[in-house]
Amino acid sequence: MFGDCISVPLKERELYRVFLGVWIPDNEEVWQSAEITKNYKAGDRFLHVQLEDGTELSYPVDPAALPPLRNPDILVGENDLTALSYLHEPAVLHNLKIRFVESKLIYTYSGIILVAINPYKQLPIYGDAIIHAYSGQNMGDMDPHIFAVAEEAYKQMARNNKNQSIIVSGESGAGKTVSARYTMRYFATVSKSSSNAHVEDKVLASNPITEAVGNAKTTRNDNSSRFGKYTEISFDQNYQIIGANMRTYLLEKSRVVFQSENERNYHIFYQLCASAMQPEYEHLKLGSAEEFNYTRMGGSTVIEGIDDRANMVETQKTFDLLGLKGDFQMDVFKMLAAILHLGNVEIAAVGDERSSINKHLNIFCELLGLNCDKVARWLCHRKIVTTSETVTKPMTRAQAANARDALAKKIYSHLFDFIVERINQALQFPGKQHTFIGVLDIYGFETFDVNSFEQFCINYANEKLQQQFNLHVFKLEQEEYMKEDIPWTLIDFYDNQPVIDLIEAKMGILELLDEECLLPHGKDENWLQKLYNNFVNKNSLFEKPRMSNTSFIIQHFADKVEYKCEGFLEKNRDTVHEVLIEILKESKFHLCANFFQDSPVSVSPFSSTINIKSARPVLKSPNKQTLLSGVFQFRNSLSLLMVTLNATTPHYVRCIKPNDEKLPFEFDSKRVAQQLRACGVLETIRISAQSYPSRWTYIEFFSRYSILMTQQELSINDKKQICKIVLQRLIQDHNQYQFGRTKIFFRAGQVAYLEKLRSDKLRHACILIQKRVRGWLQRRRFLSMRRAALTVQQYFRGQQAITARNLKQTWAAIIIQKYCRGYLVRRLCQLIHVAAVTIQAYTRGFLARKKYRKVQPIKNLISVTGNNLCSVKNMNTMAIIPNSSPFAFQQLQKKIEEQVRGSSQLLICTQFFILICSKDLEHLNEDGELWFAYEGLKKATRVLESHFQSQKEIYEKEIEGLNFKVEHLSQDINHLQKLFREENDINDGIRLEVSRLTSENLVCSRCRSTTQMCLWHSKYLKPRGVVVNMIPGLPAHILFMCVRYADYLNDPDMLKSFMNVTIDGIKQVVKEHSEDFEMLSFWLSNTYYFLNCLKQYSGEEEFMKYNTPRQNKNCLKHFDLSEYRQILSDLAIRIYHQFIIVMENNIQHMIVPGMLEYESLQGISGLKPTGFRKRSSSIDDTDTYTMTSILQQLSYFYSTMCQNGLDSELLKQAVKQLFFLIGAVTLNSLFLRKDMCSCRKGMQIRCNISYLEEWLKDKNLQSSNAKETLEPLSQAAWLLQVKKITDDDAKEICEHCTSLSTVQIVKILNSYTPIDDFEKRVTPSFVRKVQAMLNNREDVPQLMLDTKHLFQVTFPFSPSPHALELIQVPSSFKLGFLTRV
Repeated sequence: MFGDCISVPLKERELYRVFLGVWIPDNEEVWQSAEITKNYKAGDRFLHVQLEDGTELSYPVDPAALPPLRNPDILVGENDLTALSYLHEPAVLHNLKIRFVESKLIYTYSGIILVAINPYKQLPIYGDAIIHAYSGQNMGDMDPHIFAVAEEAYKQMARNNKNQSIIVSGESGAGKTVSARYTMRYFATVSKSSSNAHVEDKVLASNPITEAVGNAKTTRNDNSSRFGKYTEISFDQNYQIIGANMRTYLLEKSRVVFQSENERNYHIFYQLCASAMQPEYEHLKLGSAEEFNYTRMGGSTVIEGIDDRANMVETQKTFDLLGLKGDFQMDVFKMLAAILHLGNVEIAAVGDERSSINKHLNIFCELLGLNCDKVARWLCHRKIVTTSETVTKPMTRAQAANARDALAKKIYSHLFDFIVERINQALQFPGKQHTFIGVLDIYGFETFDVNSFEQFCINYANEKLQQQFNLHVFKLEQEEYMKEDIPWTLIDFYDNQPVIDLIEAKMGILELLDEECLLPHGKDENWLQKLYNNFVNKNSLFEKPRMSNTSFIIQHFADKVEYKCEGFLEKNRDTVHEVLIEILKESKFHLCANFFQDSPVSVSPFSSTINIKSARPVLKSPNKQTLLSGVFQFRNSLSLLMVTLNATTPHYVRCIKPNDEKLPFEFDSKRVAQQLRACGVLETIRISAQSYPSRWTYIEFFSRYSILMTQQELSINDKKQICKIVLQRLIQDHNQYQFGRTKIFFRAGQVAYLEKLRSDKLRHACILIQKRVRGWLQRRRFLSMRRAALTVQQYFRGQQAITARNLKQTWAAIIIQKYCRGYLVRRLCQLIHVAAVTIQAYTRGFLARKKYRKVQPIKNLISVTGNNLCSVKNMNTMAIIPNSSPFAFQQLQKKIEEQVRGSSQLLICTQFFILICSKDLEHLNEDGELWFAYEGLKKATRVLESHFQSQKEIYEKEIEGLNFKVEHLSQDINHLQKLFREENDINDGIRLEVSRLTSENLVCSRCRSTTQMCLWHSKYLKPRGVVVNMIPGLPAHILFMCVRYADYLNDPDMLKSFMNVTIDGIKQVVKEHSEDFEMLSFWLSNTYYFLNCLKQYSGEEEFMKYNTPRQNKNCLKHFDLSEYRQILSDLAIRIYHQFIIVMENNIQHMIVPGMLEYESLQGISGLKPTGFRKRSSSIDDTDTYTMTSILQQLSYFYSTMCQNGLDSELLKQAVKQLFFLIGAVTLNSLFLRKDMCSCRKGMQIRCNISYLEEWLKDKNLQSSNAKETLEPLSQAAWLLQVKKITDDDAKEICEHCTSLSTVQIVKILNSYTPIDDFEKRVTPSFVRKVQAMLNNREDVPQLMLDTKHLFQVTFPFSPSPHALELIQVPSSFKLGFLTRV
C-alpha cells in the first residue's frame, strides 16, 4: 500500500538520530523493528541500524524515501490507529499486534472503522453487564467494542431521527456473523419494549434459523455465512423494537451439490440426519450424513465440539418462538429430505448419448408428491422447441447429472427464500415504523487460488461498498473541518469508479456476460474472447494472464484477482429445464407447487414501508431470460442495498482473521496486512496521514506539554493562548498544525516530535536530579569514609605506642602515684580531724550556756505557785475516795470547778513548760513536785473521759431502738400505699371502660377514615416537614392504635377492612411516588415501624419480653395478625427495593466521572491524551461530577433517611448497597477503559476510597460492612500501583488480590498503560506467570461485577420505647376527628 519506504520532508530527516526506532521490510514478519546506531546525515546511502536480535545492519536507503519511523512507546497500543503520530502500514500492524497478542484486546478503532480481530476463543466481554456499561456512553469514552459502535448508531438514531446502518464485512472465518449477532443483541437489550410480545427475542431467534440454512463449514471457518444479509431492525417513536425485516444476497447454491475437501453442506442437513432416528422423522426415510452424496462429498460430516442433534432441537425451538409451528417445520424438513434423496439418485449411461435412472428416485417423488415416471424421463431428456416442431433429445450422463444438481439447487434456493419470507412475516409489526437500524453482514473482498463467478460478484459488491465508504469518510472529514473553522483542502485518494465502470458500464463485463447467455450456443470461451477484444491494452485495470487463455485479471482496489471463466455462463443463467419446472408445479405437495408458480409472493412484506428513491433509475431487463440471470438479480439487489445505505448513516466494522490455523491470539502479520489492504483500513490510514490525523483539545495539550512551557508563558491566564504561543515557538513550520475552535490539528509525525522534546526535557531533568542526588550520596560516603579512616589511624597509632620500655615506665609511674596519693590523703585526714574537734568544743559550750539561760526564769515561776500545786494534789486525792453522799459529791464537784477556774493560769503555765522543756524534764524537775502535779492532772482527765464514754454508750443504745421502730413503721406505710394504688387502678379501669363505651359509635365510624386521611395527607405533605420534631414512625403508631381499637371491639370485619385499606393505601402512595426518594424513605420507615408494632403488641412471648408492664397491657387480645405481618413484610421489601433503585439512579451517573475521571491529587495526572477523534455526534453533554458530588449525594441520602426515622440497621444496609454499586460501577468501567489502567490512576482511586471511608467514619457507619464492598476496587487500585516484574511480585499479587477473580487480575495486567516513557509495560511472560499461579483458584470466570446485585435485606425487630397512651397526634396531620379512648 505504502511501499517499502516513505517520502520524508527535509525537516523530519533530523529525527533519524541515534536510539530512535525505524521499520525495515521483512519477508517473514512484513516489517521488522530496528534501532538507529549512527546519526543519519543528508546524502548518506546507508542507515546504520541494530535489529531486535542484536544484529548490526547497514540498510541501503534512498535519501528521498527513508524507512518509516517508529512511534514513541507511549503511543504504542492506542485505541485508535489514527491517533498514532506516524501513520503507515508497519505502525498499524505493530499497534494491532501489541493490543491483540499482549493486551488481549480484539477491538481497535481506525477512524470511523472498528477493526475486530477474531480471537478464536470465548471471551467474557459480551454479558449484559458489559452492555449496560456501554449504554449511554459516547464513542471513545470506553475501550473499542462492538457495543460501542451499536450504541453510537442507536444514539444517533434517537438524537437525529435518522436511519442508521452497521456494515460488517470481512473474510470467511473473520467473525462477521458473530459481530452482527452481538449488535442485534445489543439493540434487543437496550431498547426492550414494555409489551409482552417479546419482539426482541423473536429478532434474535431469527439468527439461529438463518445460520442453520445459510451457514456451513469451510476450510476457513466452521460457521461460515454463505450468503449476505441485511437486517432492518424497526423502532417506534420511543425507540423500542417493534419488528424487523431481512433481505438476503447471493446465496451460494452450488454448495448444495458440491463441497470441497474438509468442507460441509449447510448445517440444517446434518442436523436433520442426526435426528433421523427419532419417530417424528421416520417417514422422511433418512439416515446418517455419510449415506448421502450431498453431505459426504467433502469428507467431513462432523465438526469438533458441535452436537448437530442438540442444534436441531435449538433450531426447532427458535421456529416455535417465531410462531412457525410443527406443520411448517415438517414441510421444511420434507423438502430438505427430498433434496438429500435427489442427490442419491444415480444416473447410469446407456451408450454414449443416453442415460437412465435407478430406483432411488422413488423416495424423492414420494416426498414431493411428483409423478416418478415423468421426473425420471425429463431428468434424462430435454425438449427442444423450434418454430416447426418439438424435439425430445436424450442427454448424456454428465448432462443428466447437471440437470439433477440444477433441480436440487433450485429447490433449495426457493426453500431458503421461503424461510426468510416466513421469518419476516413473524417479525411483522402492526404499527408504523419510525426509524430503523440496518445490520449488513456481507462477505469481504475474496481472492483464492481459483476464483469463479461467486468471487466476482462478491468483489464487485465490495467495490461498491468501498466507494460508498470513501465518500462517507470525506463527508465526515469535511464536517469536522467546518466545525473547527479550518480551511478544507482536497485530499487525494484512490477512486475506484473506473473499476466499477469496467464491471457495470455499458458494454462492460456484466453486460457482455448477459449478452453471451442469450445466445443458444453461448460458451464461456466466447465470452472471454469478447473481454480480451474489448479491454486488453485498452483498459489498464484489465489484464490477460501470460500463461492462460481461460482466465482474466482485474485490478481491484484491494488487489489483483485472476478469475477462471469456466462456469460463468452456467451460474449466470441459473436455469432448470422448463419441463421439470412444469412437473414441480403439478406437485401434490402444496409447498413444492407454490415455489414454482409464475407469480410468487413477495419475499419481503416490509417493502411498502421503506420509501427510498434511487439516485439513478434501476436497470430494466430487455427480456425474460435476462431477468432471471444471476448477475441481473444480484445487480438489482445490490443497487437497492446501496440506495438504502446512502439514505442512512453508516458505521463500519471490519473483521480480521489473524491466522489460518484458527489458533487463539496468534498474529500472522502477512495475513493481517493482506486483509487490512483488502478492507480499506490502510486506505483510511493513508487518507488520514495526508491531512491532520492527530487532534488534541487545548486542555489535553496544556496538561501534556506544560513541561515545555516557560514561566513567562505559564503566567498567561488564557490556556488557549499559551498553547498557540508554545507551538509557534516549538514548531517553526506553521503548516504542520492548525488551530481550531476547540482542538489543535497536527500533521503526521508532529506529536512524535513533541513527545521527543518532552522526553528530552524530562531526561535532562532526571539527569540533573540524578547528578545532585549522586553528588550528595558521594559526599555522604566520603565523610563516612573519612571518619572511619581517622578512627583506624587513632587505634593504629595507639597500638604502635605499646613497647617494653613504655610498659616499665608506666609501671614505675603507677607506683610513684600510689605513694604520693597516700601521703596526700593522710595529710588531709589529719587536718580534718583537728578541725572537727575544735568545732565540737565550741559548739557544746554554746549549747550549755543556751540551756542555762532558758531554765532560770521557769524555776522562779515554780517557786511562786508551789502552794497551789499542793491544793490540786489534795483534790486529786479526794476524787479517788468513794462518794459518801450525793450532796457531798456536789460540794466537792463545785470546789473542784472553782479550783480549776482559779488555777487556769497554772494550767497554761504548765502546758507552756511541757512544750518548751519536755526534752529536759529530768533536769528541770529535780525535786519531783512538778512531776507529781502533772500526774494528778492526767488522772483527773481519765476520770472525765470514762464518764463521757458511759454516757455515749447509753445514748447509742437508745438511738438503735428508735431506728428499729422507724424501720417497722416504714414497712407498714409501704404496704398501705400499695393497697391504695391498686384501688386507684381499679377505679381508673372502670372510668376508662365507661369512656370507651360512651364514644364507641363515634370512633367506629371514623376508623377507616383515619387510615385514608393519614395516607392521603402523606401525598401532599413533604415527609421532611412531617417528621421534624416528632417521634419516629408516628403515622405507624397511629395506624396501630386503630388496629388495637378494632381488637378491643373484637370486630374482625372492621380489622380486616382497616388492614386492607392500609396496605392498599401504602401501595398506591408508593406507586404514585415511585421516583420520589423522600416519600419512599418516609413510607419505608413507617411500614417498618407498623410491622414492628404488630409484633411488639402481638402477645407473643418472644416479643413481649422487650416491653414494659404498661406496654404489655396494650397487647392484642382477640386476633392473630401473623398473616398480615407477612404481607407487610413483603410490602416493606418491595418498597426497599424501589428505594434502592431510586438511590442508585440518582447517584450512578456521578460514579465514573467522580471516582475514575476526576483528578483531585495535585501534580498527578492519571490520563494520557491520545488525540482520539470522536464522532461528530458524540457530544459531551454530561455535567462534570467530582468526588465531592458523590459525597454530597450520599450525605443527602443519609440525612433524609435519618429525618424520616429510618431504623439504623436498615440505613446501614442501604449504605452498604450504595457502596457496592459505587465499587462495582467504578471497577467495571476500569475493566473497559485501558487508558485508565495506570499507576497514577490507581493512586487517585485509592484516594477517593479513603474519602468514602472517612464519610463512613464521620457518619458512624463503620459497622455497616460497606467498606468491605469496596475491597475489589481497592485491590484493583493496589494492583495498578504495585511493581510487576519479578516472581516475588507475582506471588504478592496472588496473595493480596483475593477479592478479584483470575480473569479480572489478568485483564488489569493486560490493560496496564504507562503514562510516561519512564514507566514499564507489563510483559506477557509476567502475565502468564501470574495466570499460572492463579490456576488453582476456584472462582467464577466472570469479568464484570453484577451492578444489579441486591444484598438480602433483613428487618430486625426493634421494639418502640414509647407508650401508646403518651403519643400525641400533631395538628399538622389534620386528624382532629380522632378521639383517644
